[in-house]
Amino acid sequence: MNRNILLIEPNYKNKYPPIGLMKIATYHRILKDNVTFFKGDLNDLVLRNITSICIDKLHKIDNSIVWQEKRYNVTQYIRTKQTTYVNSLEINRSKYEHLIIGCLDDYKKIYWKKQYEKEPFYDRIYVTSLFTFYWKITIDTINYAKKLVKNLKELKVGGVTATVLFDDVVKETGIIPHKGLLDKPGIFDDNDIIIDTLPLDYSILEEIDYKYPESDAYYGYTTRGCIRKCSFCAVPILEPKYCEYLSITKRIEKTIKTYGEKRNLLLLDNNVLASKQFPTIISEIKKAGFVKGATYIEPNQFDIAINNLSQGINDRAYIKQTFELLEELLNKIRGETQQNFYNLLREHDLLHIDNVTKDKLLEIAPFVSKLYQKCNKKLPRLRYVDFNQGVDSRLINEDNINLLSEIPIHPLRIAFDSMKWEEQYTNAVKLAAKYGINHLSNYLLYNETDKPVDLYHRLKINVDLCDKLEINIYSFPMKFHPITGNDRFNRDYIGEHWNRKFIRAVQAVLNATKGKIGKGQSFFKKAFGKDEEEYEKILYMPEPYILYRFLFEGRGDTECWWNQFIALNNDELYEAKKIISGNKFNNITELTQNPRILEVLKHYTVKREDVSKNDLKQYTYKK
Repeated sequence: MNRNILLIEPNYKNKYPPIGLMKIATYHRILKDNVTFFKGDLNDLVLRNITSICIDKLHKIDNSIVWQEKRYNVTQYIRTKQTTYVNSLEINRSKYEHLIIGCLDDYKKIYWKKQYEKEPFYDRIYVTSLFTFYWKITIDTINYAKKLVKNLKELKVGGVTATVLFDDVVKETGIIPHKGLLDKPGIFDDNDIIIDTLPLDYSILEEIDYKYPESDAYYGYTTRGCIRKCSFCAVPILEPKYCEYLSITKRIEKTIKTYGEKRNLLLLDNNVLASKQFPTIISEIKKAGFVKGATYIEPNQFDIAINNLSQGINDRAYIKQTFELLEELLNKIRGETQQNFYNLLREHDLLHIDNVTKDKLLEIAPFVSKLYQKCNKKLPRLRYVDFNQGVDSRLINEDNINLLSEIPIHPLRIAFDSMKWEEQYTNAVKLAAKYGINHLSNYLLYNETDKPVDLYHRLKINVDLCDKLEINIYSFPMKFHPITGNDRFNRDYIGEHWNRKFIRAVQAVLNATKGKIGKGQSFFKKAFGKDEEEYEKILYMPEPYILYRFLFEGRGDTECWWNQFIALNNDELYEAKKIISGNKFNNITELTQNPRILEVLKHYTVKREDVSKNDLKQYTYKK
C-alpha cells in the first residue's frame, strides 16, 4: 500500500529551496508513495486535509452536487463556524440536507476539538532544519508534526540544526534526529537507494505559496566536506569526510528532461579547490552548458506544467502552477484577446482555483499553449555559476583560477574571515582580476576572536582592491554566533574584544547600506570612517546618529555630541565608554552622577521613533 508522506520545511524565510527534502521527494516517488510538501502555517495544512476528507464524504452523501466547487465555503465553515458559509452552499434543495449539515458539523468538530490528532493522516513525516538561529520555529514545527504522524518512529528530523544540536533536539522534542548526510543505503527503508545521489524533485516547490528568491538554478555538490576544521564552522560535523568528486551530469540531464532547463548552476561545495579532481569538475560544468558567455532562454513553463500533469507527476503541484500561469497570462494580455481568453476560462470553470481540475486543464491546453508562447517570448540571459559557500583563498593558484575563469562564475566568493589570511586573500583577488574575474563577494566574519578594528581593515582592503584592480567586491559582514557550547542559544553573544554598543553600531551602518559594502571610497569612508580613529568614533556614536547620519549632522547634533565626548578627561572618558559599551540608556541618571558624562549620555536617549518623516525628507542625501 502506498504511504502518505509529508515533507515539512519550517516557515522561516530562506533564499534557497530545501535540497534534502527535494531528494527525499524523488526517493519516495521511486517507491510510489504519495508525497506532499508543505511550508507555512501547519494549521492550514490540517484544515486543507480535513476539508478534503469532508468533501469526499459529502460527495458520497449527495453526488448531484459538485462539491469541489464549494470547497471555499466548506473550508470557511470548518474554520470559522459561521453559518453564513453553510447558507452559501445552497443545499436546501437536496433531500439529504440534514445529512449534509451533520457531516459539516462533524468535521467542524474534528478541527476545533483537534480530534484529527487521534487519527493522524501521515505514515511518515520529514522535517528539515537550517540555521541554529531558527531554533524556536524548528522545534515548534517538530512538536506540531508529532500530532500528524501515525507512529512517532516515522517522524524523521534532519538538516543542519538537527545535526549540530542533536542532543538539544532530542531533549526538546523526544525525537532522535538523523545526523549528517543521507549518503548510505537503507537509512529509512530496507532498500539499496542512496538518497544523497538522487536528482532533485523541483515539482514540490510548486505546491507551496512561498517563492524562493533563487529557484531558477540547478543545485548540487561536486564535492562533499572540507579539509579545514575552522572553529566557527559546522561543516566538520555535517560532512566529516572529504569526498573529492561527485558527478552532476546525470542529475542535470534528468532535471532538464522533467522540469526543463534552469538558468544558473548553484554549487554548495564547502571547499571545492581542495579536490584533486578540480579540472574534471570544471570540464563537467562546461559540458553542462556553462561556458563563459553562455546564455539561456527560459523554456515554455506552461508546456512543461501540462506535460508533467498529463504524466501524473505531482498533480497537486502542476494543477496549482498551471492555474497561476493562466492567471498571469490573463492579466498580461489586453483587448479582444483578453476577453476571448477570459470566456474560455469561464466556459471551463477555471476562474477560481477551487474549481480547477486536471481534466479541465488538459482539455484547454492545446488552445492555450500557442497563446502562452506568443505572449511570453523570452530574451537570452547570461548564465552564471556560483560556488555559493565560497572558495579557499589559501588554495588559489594560477592553475585553478585559470580554470575558474573558463566558466561564467558570478560572483567568485573568496573567504576573508581573519586578518591573518590577508596576504593569501589579496593574492587570490589579484589572481582573479588577472584572469578576468571581476565580480567577487565575501562574508566577513566578526565578533569571534577578532578585534573591531580588524573588520574595518578587511573592509578597507576590499575597497582599495576594487579601486586598484578595477573590479567589484561586495562584502557582507556576518556576526558570529557559537553553534555549540553554553552560548549556542545566545543570540546576543558578544565576542571577547567586542561589546554590545560596537555590535549595534556595525549593524546600524549595515542597516543603512542594505547589509553590504561595495566599491567606492567616498561611500566607504562615510559609512565606516576615513581612518581607524573615525571608525572608532562611529562605533561610539549614538545609534540614531548613525542611521540618520545626514539629519543629525545637518542639525548639528552629531558635532555637539562629539565635542562633549572628547571634552571629557581621561577618567571621565573611561567611565563614559564603559557605560556606552553596555548600550542601555533607559535611566541614565542611575548610571552616573557626573554631570558632564550625563550631558553626553543624553544623546543616547534619542530613539529611532523620535525621528519624523519630514525631518528625513529635509536631510536626505542626494548623490
